[in-house]
Amino acid sequence: MKVGILVDVEPGIHGGIATALRSLITALGKLEGPETYVLLVESETQVDWLSPLAPNQRFEMRPAHTESAIKKTLRAVRDMVNKLAGRDGRAGWPIVPLSSGYFESLGLDVIHFPTQGFTYCAIPSVYNPHDLQHLHYPQFFEIEDLAWRETIYRAACRTAHAIIVNSQWIKDDVVAQFAVSPAKVQVIPEAAPTQLLADVSDEDKQATRTRYNLPDKFIFYPNNTWPHKNHLRLVESLALLRDKKGLTVPLVSTGARHEPSREKLDARIRELGLESQVHFLGFVSTQDLRALYQMARCLVVPSLFEANSLPIFEAWAEGIPVASSNVTALPEQVGDAGLLFDPFDPADMGAVIERLFTDDALCADLVTKGTRRLSDFDFLRTARANRALYRRAAGRPLDAEDKKLLSTDWMRNPERG
Repeated sequence: MKVGILVDVEPGIHGGIATALRSLITALGKLEGPETYVLLVESETQVDWLSPLAPNQRFEMRPAHTESAIKKTLRAVRDMVNKLAGRDGRAGWPIVPLSSGYFESLGLDVIHFPTQGFTYCAIPSVYNPHDLQHLHYPQFFEIEDLAWRETIYRAACRTAHAIIVNSQWIKDDVVAQFAVSPAKVQVIPEAAPTQLLADVSDEDKQATRTRYNLPDKFIFYPNNTWPHKNHLRLVESLALLRDKKGLTVPLVSTGARHEPSREKLDARIRELGLESQVHFLGFVSTQDLRALYQMARCLVVPSLFEANSLPIFEAWAEGIPVASSNVTALPEQVGDAGLLFDPFDPADMGAVIERLFTDDALCADLVTKGTRRLSDFDFLRTARANRALYRRAAGRPLDAEDKKLLSTDWMRNPERG
């Protein structure tokens, strides 16, 4: 069976979605079986990022322009409507892309759209909407992005042969919002991407500490500073700890700085006098990332919306305790292996951070629970579940393992064995 996987993200730009895709591709390459995986890339940057490939994988450089005649006609109609309505070319009527026949020409048995984009085509399709945050927090999106997401997500979820989500919370949301059959939506949790990376030594960790001039003790939050990631309330919680408890808690954060909200965040940090306490490192190497996890006192995830959090998996894999928001899918993921807090309440967040920053016994207990919880997740199992869904979408017979993987939600019902 030949599986196409559309790669339409760039490293260093798309954060966790890009990390999850690379981890899935790496894990699929470790599976034995008759499947071959065709990675549909559009740039040499993506080739370099995903190389080297496994023997069951190959790249296919897709053409820069693959619009069908129908799509070109629809685009012309859209532009005319926008012109008559007095809108510029950025706003207006988004169109779901139609295949030009290129995908079909590759002889694919199934095609996976893993990063939110979607194209109508004559091949059985698998789609990942990831989450429907735009319907819960529309204020975090530009109007053009809202229109694009609502058009693409809704069309893809209704027409794809199968939908992959990472948690039951997101499955319930997709079913409710888009009126699709629950049987069409498959929960496939992810795992810790760092499990697939090389180990780091004590020398590597010291080099990372020196490179970034890091404090001896700090909390860690690896996430782009998009508004829903809630860095603003996190830094406010640190100011409360300093001012009311006399406790200085340094924060290290990695990932891209979201430019539209960066000025507000930076201004708040200056207003609170936290410039020397908060360290934004930008994107870091995979080696530095593992080193930062292992040096951190704990992970803090104050996000307002998550389908699941890869940093939580990574923290458990690297042996540090976890504190997380108590919203959306996060309690489902964390279980009893972390502390939860109200992400809208900096005081509640600060109280949890204080416990982890000062209580060694609590941290040790949570590390033990995190290690046990992590045993429920494995990217090879994630890859096998994806493969089972590809087989089902393509109408291929399923073996006993495939059926078990697609009937078990190990996010909520772990099977340790």
